[in-house]
Amino acid sequence: MKTFSCRRSVLVVIIFSFSVLLQAQKLSFNENGEFKIMQFTDMHYSKGNPKSDTTLILIPKMLDAENPDLVIFSGDIVTGSIEGWSDITKFVIEREIPFAVTLGNHDHENGATREEISHLVTSLPYNVNTHNNMGGRVLNDVLPIYNSKKDLNVAALIYCFDSGSYSTIDGVGGYGWITTEQIDWYKKQSLHYTIQNNLNPLPALAYFHIPLPEYRTAFDDEKNIRFGVRLEDECPSELNSGMFLAMKEMKDVMGTFVGHDHVNDYIVNYYDIALAYGHFSGWTSTYTPKPVINGVRVVMLKEAQREFDTWLHLLDGTIKYKVTYPTDFK
Repeated sequence: MKTFSCRRSVLVVIIFSFSVLLQAQKLSFNENGEFKIMQFTDMHYSKGNPKSDTTLILIPKMLDAENPDLVIFSGDIVTGSIEGWSDITKFVIEREIPFAVTLGNHDHENGATREEISHLVTSLPYNVNTHNNMGGRVLNDVLPIYNSKKDLNVAALIYCFDSGSYSTIDGVGGYGWITTEQIDWYKKQSLHYTIQNNLNPLPALAYFHIPLPEYRTAFDDEKNIRFGVRLEDECPSELNSGMFLAMKEMKDVMGTFVGHDHVNDYIVNYYDIALAYGHFSGWTSTYTPKPVINGVRVVMLKEAQREFDTWLHLLDGTIKYKVTYPTDFK
């Protein structure tokens, strides 16, 4: 009897712990109908490198100032050894904040494959990714955000995509793109949730690392309203794989959020989809030789509305380019 009782107690503890973890991972609008997302991007963190110290100062300061419901690390986060991930993620784990990761073109270049990074990330407490390998592209996810009533009704979606690293096609140079397989997966997920929502597309956002070719086209067209700066040429893939068209067809994505180009932080309206950069969250690097004030982009989703607020929050406390989409883009 003692043996049975002991095993039963252990089982109860395991079930309770698993239940607590699931509750921690479930994303929901708060009682005010708001859901806040914080994006860190392009930290290029290398454990033991003094240049990375400012990044480690930035993360807890921004988390405590904004208290987000979800953190997204949108690529080129750890470019030193894989052990650096524990330094970066410990701040969100300590605060019990759910977080997601989308990989950039440099995360895998220091001894760990994308698959190995994916398995490490998804093993961490409060991570909401799944491994989801699509032809070598990992951490592709659709994250449902439930309504404020805390029932089983999904009110919004967050898509995460692995935009790759460099071209995999002979004779085509440049950076990677969201593949046909990923686009087909996205369409199926979008259709699934649209059908569940009485054939109405849910409000959605998409996060990935490398900008779409449409970013450059959108910013170059002066009739498109934009906020923020472009201080370097966009570096999308040389070929267009059709992700933007797919989002227009499915009618759910309101905005996309990327990194990659360190000194671009603009948001621009393009055919009623907001194309936005995060804000460089690292310090000096090969691609950002002069120190800049690092920071984050914050997005506030609003329940039952195809609308969001967004702003940049810098390490020195500055709030920049606070706008409402789509109201301020008409």
